[in-house]
Amino acid sequence: METDLELAQRAALTGAAEALRHFAVLADLPQETKKDGTVVTLADRAVEHAIRDVLTTARPDDAILGEEHGETASANGRRWIIDPIDGTVLFVRGDDRWLVLIALEVDGEVTVGVQIVPVQGLVWWAVRGQGAYRGRVADGVIVGGERIQVAGGSSGAAGSRLGVVPLDWGREIAEPLIAVADERPWPVHPPLLVAQGDLDVAVQTGGQIWDFAASSVIIPEAGGCYRGLNGQDRPGAGPFVFARDAELLDESLRILRGEAARIG
Repeated sequence: METDLELAQRAALTGAAEALRHFAVLADLPQETKKDGTVVTLADRAVEHAIRDVLTTARPDDAILGEEHGETASANGRRWIIDPIDGTVLFVRGDDRWLVLIALEVDGEVTVGVQIVPVQGLVWWAVRGQGAYRGRVADGVIVGGERIQVAGGSSGAAGSRLGVVPLDWGREIAEPLIAVADERPWPVHPPLLVAQGDLDVAVQTGGQIWDFAASSVIIPEAGGCYRGLNGQDRPGAGPFVFARDAELLDESLRILRGEAARIG
C-alpha cells in the first residue's frame, strides 16, 4: 500500500500532467471570473477532478477539500486539501511559476505537503517530523530528492531577503516590510525559497487554507516558521508570513502591523 506521501506525490504528478496539457493550448482556454474576483479556467476544474480521482480511488474514506469543487465528508479525521492551480493569473499569462498544491490534514494537523511547479519540473515535499525535500520531475517521475534547510544567520528584518506574492494585488499589506527589507524577484513561490535558504522572509498577501496547507508543513520541516498576520498558527484565510526563524518572523509581523515604532 502507498504511503500518504507517495499518494500525495502521485496525485500531484497526475494534476501537473493534466495542467500542462491545458497550458499547452492557452489561447483556446475559456476563462471566468469568480465572485471573489479571482480568475478560474476549465484547467483548474479539470486538474482538481484528476487529483480527486486519484485520491478517492486510493483512500475512499478520506475527505477532500478543493478550491474548485468544495468538500466531501468523512468521519475518519483525514482530509486532503487541494489547490489545483495556485497562481491561475500566472497560468493564463503563460508565466511558468504556477503550482499544483496538495496537503493531507489528520485530526486538524497538516502532516504531508507536496508542491509542484510543473513547467519548471520542480517539486518540494515534506512529512511532519521527517524533514523537507526538493526534487525534479522527469518523464512523470520524481527524481533527485535532496533535503533542504532555511538560511542561517541572525540579522533582523532590515536588509533581509524578501519575496512578496502575489505580484499584482494586496501589495499594500507588505509595503512596511518592503520599505526596510531587500525585496527580490522570485523564480518560484517565495515561501519555498525561504525553505531552501534563498530568501529570509516571504509575505503572501492573501489566500485560503488550500493556498497555505502544503507550505505549513514544508517550511517548518525545513527549519523555518510561519504565522498569519492576525496571529493564527495554522493555515487558513488571510495574509501569512514565512521566515527562516522565529525572531525574524516576530519582527516582520510587528513591522507589518505598524507596531515596530513602539518596540523597545
